[in-house]
Amino acid sequence: MKKSFVLGAVAVLCAAALTGCGGSKDEGKKYAGQTLHIYNWGEYTGENLFEMFEEKTGAKVVMDIFDSNEQMYIKVANGDAFDILVPSDYMIERLISEDLLQKLDKSKLTCMDKLSDGVKGLPYDPENEYSVPYFWGTVGIVYDKTKVDMADLEKDGFGIFANPKYKGDIYLYDSERDSFMMALKHLGYSMNTSDVNELNEAYEWLVQCVNTMEPEIVTDEIIDSMAQGRKALGLVYSGDAAYIMSENENMGFYMPESGTNLWSDGMVIPKNAENPELAHEFINFVSEYEGALDNSVTVGYTSPNKQVMEELSGEGGDYEGIDAYIPRTGNENDEVFVYDEETRKVISELWSKVKIAASNA
Repeated sequence: MKKSFVLGAVAVLCAAALTGCGGSKDEGKKYAGQTLHIYNWGEYTGENLFEMFEEKTGAKVVMDIFDSNEQMYIKVANGDAFDILVPSDYMIERLISEDLLQKLDKSKLTCMDKLSDGVKGLPYDPENEYSVPYFWGTVGIVYDKTKVDMADLEKDGFGIFANPKYKGDIYLYDSERDSFMMALKHLGYSMNTSDVNELNEAYEWLVQCVNTMEPEIVTDEIIDSMAQGRKALGLVYSGDAAYIMSENENMGFYMPESGTNLWSDGMVIPKNAENPELAHEFINFVSEYEGALDNSVTVGYTSPNKQVMEELSGEGGDYEGIDAYIPRTGNENDEVFVYDEETRKVISELWSKVKIAASNA
C-alpha cells in the first residue's frame, strides 16, 4: 500500500519551514536533546520532513518501519515504546478498544482547522480524540484507456475483474481486506459484513476469478507495471493511481458506484510514549502547510491539509487533472473499515485459499 514517488520540486521547503511554520529558526529549541521515536510505513514520509522538523525543534527523529498493521500491533501490544504510530483506520479502532492509546491533548493541537472535513470525525474515532489524519484515499480500478471499454467499467464495476474479455490482462492486489471488499461490493454487500454466507459467496467469486481470469496477484510492483502499460486493469489505492496517471496519460481511474473502501491512516500516541509533548509538536508540523506539502508531493497520497490538497490538484499543481488524487465523497455506498477480529480471521483464511487456487490455476 505504501510507495513513494517524488512528483515535484520541494527544495524550497526546508528554508520555508524555518520561517513559515512556527516563527524563527531558533524557536522551539526547548526540544534539543530529545528524540522522537516514530513507527510508520516504509517510504511514507516527505523527502525533507524529518530534516525540517529537526531544524525547527532541535529534536532528533528516529523512525522504525512496519509492513502491515498487524506487524505494528504485535510490537505495540508487547510493550515496545514509540511516541508516534501511523496505523490504518481499523487498527486505530482496535488500539483504542484495547486501551493502548492515550487521548490527544487538544490544547496542544493547532492543526485541526486546517484539515479537510472529509477525513475528520470518521467512525473509528468520531471526535478525533485519539488520532489526526496523516493520509487518506480510496481503492479503485486503474485502467488503460486504450484497452478497456468505459462501458464495461460502468456496467461491471468491480465485476470487470471477472470479464473474460480481459483474461490474462489484470492485476489483483495482495490485500485480503481490499480483495474481499471488491468481491463484497460487487455482490451488493457491505465490506464490513460478518455474515459467513456473504463472506463465503465473496470467496467463491474470488476463486472463480483467479481460476478463469489468470490474474497476477501483486503488491507495489503494480505501480510501475501499470505506469508502463503492462496490463489493462489493476486494483489499486488512489495515491498509487495518481502516480500511475502522472506517468502515463493513457491511464485512468474508476471507482464503481457500488462503493469502495474510503481509507485513512492517522497519527496516534501510544499509552507508553516517552515524549508525548514532542509527539503533539510533530502532529502539528506534519498537518500544517510545509510538512503536509512535503509529505504529499513526495509520497503521492492525498493530504488531509485542505490548502495542500487544493494546491496540488489545482492549476499548475502536481496532480492537476488527475482525479485519483481527490478522494470521492458523498457516495453512500463507500465505507470505512471497522475492526472485527473474528471476521478478520475468516477473511485471512479464505484469502490464503484464494491464493492457493491462483497458484494452481
